[in-house]
Amino acid sequence: MVSRVPVMRTIEEIRGFAVSCFSNARGSHDWDHTQRVYNLCMHVGQVEGADLEVLEIAAYLHDIGRSYEDDSKGGVCHGQKGAEMARELLSSYPISDDQKANVIHCIQSHRFRGNHQPETLEAKVLFDADKLDAIGAVGIARTFLFAGEVGAKLHNPHIEPEATQPYSEEDTGYREYKLKLSKIRDRMLTTEGRCMAKERHGFMETFFNRLTEEHEGHK
Repeated sequence: MVSRVPVMRTIEEIRGFAVSCFSNARGSHDWDHTQRVYNLCMHVGQVEGADLEVLEIAAYLHDIGRSYEDDSKGGVCHGQKGAEMARELLSSYPISDDQKANVIHCIQSHRFRGNHQPETLEAKVLFDADKLDAIGAVGIARTFLFAGEVGAKLHNPHIEPEATQPYSEEDTGYREYKLKLSKIRDRMLTTEGRCMAKERHGFMETFFNRLTEEHEGHK
């Protein structure tokens, strides 16, 4: 039987590299987010029968390019940048070429607004895990955390979200909900992911409806 010790050591080293990429990260996409996505990947991946070694590595590395996207105010795709960084990093590690290619594909295809579609089971699991962390109670908290980071208002229900700009005063939690989060439930790719998203979506929908009612003084 092949020992898992070299693989475990590899994953720990990769985890350490990933942690270093978040030294100046914003709270909405910091290491805590990566750790939550990792936990979700391990749960969904086990239920779905995915390669957990690929998922461990992909989960840790999926947002290592995020700082480049934030610094460019969305001009750089963090999925593509992260895949480039991962390709260079993984070249010296003792995992199979197929696993390396799968990890890189997972990172490239995990974005909701990305140009790459998840093709492997592991990529679909990572996609779902990343999206699950964007909805429900944690998702709501993250939208307002991000809105605070970019200096957005508390709420802007009277402005059409399509007419507003990201990384601006109008990039509120409500805008993110209307343009992205409300659509996540229908984009899930795994059976377990869809089940978890249904419950999280309901909680989130109730919250934003209530927020608008309170904002208008109706509640």
